[in-house]
Amino acid sequence: MLKSPVGVSKAVVVLLGVTAAIDVFALWVGFEQRSLAADFVAGHFSAGNEADADRIDSLYSAAGVAQLCALVATAVVFIVWFRRVRINAEVFRPDGHSRSRGWASWGWFVPFVNLWAPRQVATDTWDASVPEAGLIPRKYSRKVINCWWSLWLVSNIIGRLAGSQYDKAESLGEIKTATEMLMLSDALDVAAAVAAVVFVRALTRMQNEKALGGPAMAPFPA
Repeated sequence: MLKSPVGVSKAVVVLLGVTAAIDVFALWVGFEQRSLAADFVAGHFSAGNEADADRIDSLYSAAGVAQLCALVATAVVFIVWFRRVRINAEVFRPDGHSRSRGWASWGWFVPFVNLWAPRQVATDTWDASVPEAGLIPRKYSRKVINCWWSLWLVSNIIGRLAGSQYDKAESLGEIKTATEMLMLSDALDVAAAVAAVVFVRALTRMQNEKALGGPAMAPFPA
């Protein structure tokens, strides 16, 4: 049975926007941290620098907590949306899926397998949701999926490495290097969030058109 993904997709987009905003804040704190570490490395010590270090450390901790909360909330709602569009895709094309619908949910949590299984679900769902029959037109290219998935994977890998390096950092030089890695991770997170928004909106729109017979039809009610 088809069920509109529009409402859930809007919630996902909002949460992805919040996640990106928090990442931008963390990126700004990272710039401040890196600049301060560079001053210490250069030998520019002062009471004001020490006060700034305490303030920035507190901001970084707050940003980390906010990022974790946003990640959990976004992941939960995203998976609800992802499972819904996967079930819809099964109605559109019952035999066009390499993995069962369960993979849309718990496939994200299986170590190593989660590096490619959700993408398989996404591509199968995407292909089944193309409104036009026959060969997949160029405007429904999988490039949006490849972009989102690549950014998501790279940001997660770098984020884990950066977090581990930051926790182990002892010298000022190590802290500066770890901060730069965290900044790269935050920048990639922002890019991944934007790509995810494009993916969610595109697939939701495709399913609207598919469910109602074609691009000329009105979309699902919200």
